[in-house]
Formats: sequence, C-alpha cells, structure tokens
Amino acid sequence: MSAKSNKLVTLDEYIIQSQNRFPGATGELSQLLRDIGLAAKIISREVNKAGITSLLGADGSTNIHGESVKKLDLFADQQLISALDRSLITCMVISEENDGIVRLNSQGGKYIVYLDPLDGSSNIDVNVSIGSIFSIYMREARFDPNLVESDALQPGVRQVAAGYVLYGSSTIMVYTTGMGVSAFTLDPSIGEFILSDDDFQMPEHGRIYSINEGSYNSWELGLKKYIKYCQEEDDETGRPYKARYIGSMVADVHRTLIKGGIFIYPASKRYPNGKLRLMYECNPLSFIIEQAGGISTDGERRIMEIMPDALHQETPIFIGSKKNVEKVKEFLKEYREEVVS
Repeated sequence: MSAKSNKLVTLDEYIIQSQNRFPGATGELSQLLRDIGLAAKIISREVNKAGITSLLGADGSTNIHGESVKKLDLFADQQLISALDRSLITCMVISEENDGIVRLNSQGGKYIVYLDPLDGSSNIDVNVSIGSIFSIYMREARFDPNLVESDALQPGVRQVAAGYVLYGSSTIMVYTTGMGVSAFTLDPSIGEFILSDDDFQMPEHGRIYSINEGSYNSWELGLKKYIKYCQEEDDETGRPYKARYIGSMVADVHRTLIKGGIFIYPASKRYPNGKLRLMYECNPLSFIIEQAGGISTDGERRIMEIMPDALHQETPIFIGSKKNVEKVKEFLKEYREEVVS
C-alpha cells in the first residue's frame, strides 16, 4: 500500500482534512476517531512488551461467551472505553468483554460504539497477529433521554464509521466512513499513524481461501463442494488455491483485503448460527470490505442488512473478493441443505 503523495500525512491531519471537505461537520466523529487512534497506540505499546510486563496469560475470568479472558483483553477494553469516555461524544459502548451496554458519562452523546477490544486473543501468548475492531453508529433522536439496549440494535448499513487496528509486524489502522478505505501505519519513532493508502481497493479475485478445515465434517454440502473446488487443479482459474488460516479474524480479513480471496466462518454442528459476532466483528469488517470493492454475506443475505435482535448476536460469514464470494454463493445455493450432523 502506498499513499498518493510523497508528503507524510498523520492520522490526525488526515481526519481534519477529511472533515474540512464538509462545511457543516461538527468535528465530533473526527474526535472520536482520534480517540480510538490514541487508545490503539497505548494498546500497541503494551502488546509489544506484554511478555515483560506480566500481561500475558489469562486473568482467571470468562466473558459473556464463556471464553477465557486474557489480561490483554481487559487492558485493551479499559483503554478503548476510557478514551471514548473522555471526549463526552459517545453515550454507550458495547464490548465483547461486557454483558449488556456500558453507559458512559455523557448520556447525551450522539454516538454508539461497538468494540472487539482484542480480536484473536487466543493467539496472544504465541505472538501471532491480533487486533482491535470498532463499529460506530449514531443514536436515534427521540424524546426519552434514557439509554436502552434497543438504541444499539441497528443494521450494519447504518454504520457511520468502522475500522480495525492490527498489531503485527507493524501496527496498522484501517477505517472507513463510507467514502473509501484508508490505511495508516504506526511509526513508533514519532508515535504517529502515517497514511499509507487513502483509497484502498482489493483484488476482484484472489487465490487464497481461509477457513478452519478441522470442522469440515459438520459443514453443509455446498461448502464442502466449494472447498473441494478450491483444491482442484485448473490453470484457467489459477487453482488450486492456497489455504491460509491465522485464527484471528481481523488478521485473516486484513490479508484478504490486501491479497484478495475469501475468509469463511460458517455454521456448523457446534455453532449452528456461526460463531463470529455480527455487531462488532462481522458488520465493521464487512463495511470495510464492501468499501474496498468486496462482498460479505451469511450465505443468503448481505451481512450489513441483517437486522440484529441481540447485542452479541452470532452469524455465519463469507467475506472477501467479489468473484470468490459469488462463486461460493453458487455452490451454497445449488447444494443448500441442513447442516450435516
């Protein structure tokens, strides 16, 4: 990825320049994005030195999903919520690490933020890429000032911004406000995110598929047929495709964004509704992929058009390059049946 100018542009400068293109902008969304960027720098610093600051390992508790909570999970959650609380712009946060809504000090704030503070946290202790994901909505205007859960139950098409921060060989922040995808790389020497691409477009077709093949026997027939298709030799389509699976959705989707291809987390016997969370994993990453020219579906519906009925709702997902996702949809439609037991 490369910026279109030789001039170094920081995240703060870019956000302000983008805001200035809209004379009526209040600057509140810009401030919110800068707050997230600041929290991401702090998290990145701690991720990079976790092994020497006693932040590796589990803290002994479990989250709402029954998953073991890592020390870095809680640290990232606290940093992001604290950053969003300080500016008094956000009224509530919904996080993977919290049951229900987290009411912030500004009950009158206009924004609602969903967070996966540290996606892929099972990879923390083995030094594999992890990330933070965020999704931003506007609170609906209504007479009752009290915050309720239904305020946050909005379809993904109503996101005003979404993004992620990937902590890997470098720390990268990628986000969209619905006008393309911008990417920034953290320069640790100056402590700033520097613009690396301001209009990212992913390949229309890719030669990588990403899925946990250990669950093969519990997939529906159409998905099994598609994976076999990916593995067959065909010079015209560049098959067999390469199999790549990191186990951190944000890292797998980031690779898909850059190289093209498809990431899949389907329904299965163990997870009949899928495992990944609609609101703070699938919706924000779908917003980014669509803005970069890709597609995201649950196999039948566009992910961002699903009307949620729960904060921690789960969904299957097929996300990636346009041609790859269209092909798997063909297989699913042709062989559609109940999940194999």
